[in-house]
Amino acid sequence: MTTLSPFHLAFPVHDLAEARAFWGGVMGCREGRSSDQWVDFDFYGHQIVAHLVPGCDTRDEASNPVDGHGVPVPHFGIVLSMEEWRDLADRLTAADTKFAIAPYIRFNGQPGEQATMFFRDPSGNAIEMKAFADRSKLFATN
Repeated sequence: MTTLSPFHLAFPVHDLAEARAFWGGVMGCREGRSSDQWVDFDFYGHQIVAHLVPGCDTRDEASNPVDGHGVPVPHFGIVLSMEEWRDLADRLTAADTKFAIAPYIRFNGQPGEQATMFFRDPSGNAIEMKAFADRSKLFATN
């Protein structure tokens, strides 16, 4: 198995205080370096950077049908353990997060069965958080 290298993702936000409250508070991501134009967050060992773009709103509402749901495109996220996924789903629910797709198990009984949920940050960036009971099935085809 290949050792994963941390990825880096930069994305637009319209308000750094809202980004800090969401990514640092609700999501629980540790803050790294920052300026008055951007903030680094530790997203499960990966570096994501919220860049201030005043007036931005990424809610373009594009979606693709997957397992009976309209999956927001583009989106980003991470594969968690099932326990981490459940804990995050509970934390997001307690924070009154509006889900684009509420937490559920998709592809039930099929290769690639997974827990998934979709939501947006305050600037409209779509996020998918998922988990596999058996992570070795991440790329399963049968």
